[in-house]
Amino acid sequence: MEQTNLAKALIINLDTSDQIECLFNPNAYTYHKVNEWVQGAGGGRNMPQLEFSRGGPAHLQMQLFFDTYESGKDVRSSHTEAIWNLMLVDDSLKDAKTQRARPPKVRFQWGQSWTFDAVVIEITQRFTMFLGDGTPVRATLDVVFQQSKDPTNQPAQNPTSGGPGGERVWTVNAGDTLAWIAFKEYGDATNWRPIAAVNRLTNVRRLTPGTMLLIPDL
Repeated sequence: MEQTNLAKALIINLDTSDQIECLFNPNAYTYHKVNEWVQGAGGGRNMPQLEFSRGGPAHLQMQLFFDTYESGKDVRSSHTEAIWNLMLVDDSLKDAKTQRARPPKVRFQWGQSWTFDAVVIEITQRFTMFLGDGTPVRATLDVVFQQSKDPTNQPAQNPTSGGPGGERVWTVNAGDTLAWIAFKEYGDATNWRPIAAVNRLTNVRRLTPGTMLLIPDL
């Protein structure tokens, strides 16, 4: 099946709402988590009792592929730099506890069935094809995301519940309007303006099918 027939995987900067579309969806990804258990008292037994200490953050690891050979453009400036920059400290962002500048928090989104809120903790970038002048036009990125939010400690996401909801992504279908999306997400069609603002929409009357819109908290 061609990649163009599939929902594109996205990496969303949760601090700026900027969206990075993966040129090709990952062929596979690894999801793992480690918990810490400590050994309690176990005198006179074959083994000590295990006592739960704490849960560790989940990690999501994948390889992303980028190719700009046909266009002749530098694959770095066209695609990979945007992902690499998610590792860099943004002076405009402050850690809530330390007040020190930090890199952005992100969300990996593939379709509408599953999201992973995280920070990017590791990137290995490998260039495998070059133009005659040395411009790289093919690259693979091994990316590791570390979970940044406890999925069991989320506020209610029912838009009619009155409680704050987690940010979501809406894929625009033919005929969708901002008012309709606001009604479906918030239960109130008049709340379309925050959606337009966070996605920096210049033409609020015309939405392009297939566009991914970030749905902000109210």
